[in-house]
Amino acid sequence: MPHLVLLYTPDLEQQADIPGLCRALADSMLQQRDEAGKAVFPTGGTRVLAYPAAHCAVADGKGDYGFLYANLRMGAGRSATVHKAVGDSLLAVLRNHLDDLLQQRPVGITVQIDQSPGQVYDGKHSSLHPLFNTHS
Repeated sequence: MPHLVLLYTPDLEQQADIPGLCRALADSMLQQRDEAGKAVFPTGGTRVLAYPAAHCAVADGKGDYGFLYANLRMGAGRSATVHKAVGDSLLAVLRNHLDDLLQQRPVGITVQIDQSPGQVYDGKHSSLHPLFNTHS
């Protein structure tokens, strides 16, 4: 964790650099710091996954409408200040990355952050985290 999942209308794939967007969002997440200056997200646990919707309907269907939904799932324990800073940062990256497209046609963007305070199971296994866990 954290996992940022993008779900979008498939037409955006031809009009936006989705792989570049994923990288920019991950980089933004990795730059986030809490009030004490500590990284908000672990490098090895930061993931951005993007999926075009197999089927979709947007608004009244009478226009060339697009949509991108970004849902960040993070563990509990971060302040409201951190939540807002992370959300604002992700929205800024999305707006910046999709600005040309937003100027050409109507596209909705939603960023939602959920936290998991009451997990009943949180199993993990990773050979990725050890690459970034350095002890000096």
